Amino acid sequence: MAITYSDYSRATVEDIVRLRRVLDLVAIPPRRTDHNLVVGTWNLRAFGGIHNSWDENPGSPKRNLRALAIIAEVVRRFDVIAVQEIQRDTSGVRMLVNEFLGPDWGLLLSDVTAGDAGNNERLAYIYDTRRVTPSGLAGEIVLPVGEGGDPIRQFDRTPYIVGFKAGAERFALLTVHIRYGRLPADRIPELRNLARYAAQELRERTHFAHAEERNLILLGDFNIDKREGNPLFDAFVETGLWVPAGIRTAVTTYGSQAKHYDQIAWFRGDLDLVSQGSAGVLDFVGAVFPELTPLQMSYRLSDHFPLWVEFLIDRSNEAMARTLGVDPAMPDPFRDI
Repeated sequence: MAITYSDYSRATVEDIVRLRRVLDLVAIPPRRTDHNLVVGTWNLRAFGGIHNSWDENPGSPKRNLRALAIIAEVVRRFDVIAVQEIQRDTSGVRMLVNEFLGPDWGLLLSDVTAGDAGNNERLAYIYDTRRVTPSGLAGEIVLPVGEGGDPIRQFDRTPYIVGFKAGAERFALLTVHIRYGRLPADRIPELRNLARYAAQELRERTHFAHAEERNLILLGDFNIDKREGNPLFDAFVETGLWVPAGIRTAVTTYGSQAKHYDQIAWFRGDLDLVSQGSAGVLDFVGAVFPELTPLQMSYRLSDHFPLWVEFLIDRSNEAMARTLGVDPAMPDPFRDI
């Protein structure tokens, strides 16, 4: 049964009003058919079952209908969003998609990563079927054996790659949740293995005609504390991955210490999608659940902020520029017309 805005509680409506003000300030671009593509990523803290009420749950889980309404309000700003920390219990995310977002939205889930290190987590994509559709590519990344056939340690939480189509454009999203570990240095092997696999295996495949992995974009929770000059960030970008300027220094979690855990990145020379630098982060602290502390709020929504990047899929200017013999990359290629 669909849940609409008329079903929202008063506190939820007040949250949405304040949240929309913040959404307008961060200038997430409006989604325009046949013109742009807005891609997001969000670690939704331990997203499993929910408290099926608009009121607070004195027990657990703390995430309720009010929280799902807020999450849906954010997700609606994206064409496709990668989500980390989906739990074994998928009732919450299915309610989000089926009852809050509605029949025009789709959900793709990975399997649960077994073992203590996997934390019973899944990775997911939520997408607007009116804007994007799966291309048919879907899989989990398994590292090849080492030299001499020796087994290699796999990712604690298996990265999940899915291909999509938007208009005439095809692209592949690879989402991850990198090992946290006891120390930051514990994350370096996974970050380096992911970057090298993407650069050597996946990037090589993109060079073939009709490649399923073309326009590869990595996004998710990489557990990188700091950016430039940090061993974790260096391990991530050492093979040529590029983070757009709009989110390169963005703080992606709440708290007194700035953290840059979440990323969106790609190999610039291999991306056919047009990016004009439109990217950002949504800090919702204070706008929603204002009666709670940020820590309390994080168990309803998340301790991470969503990131986004916009790509242009309207190629008409490029086509006309070629006809006129001018450079489509110029600020105004048609100024002499």
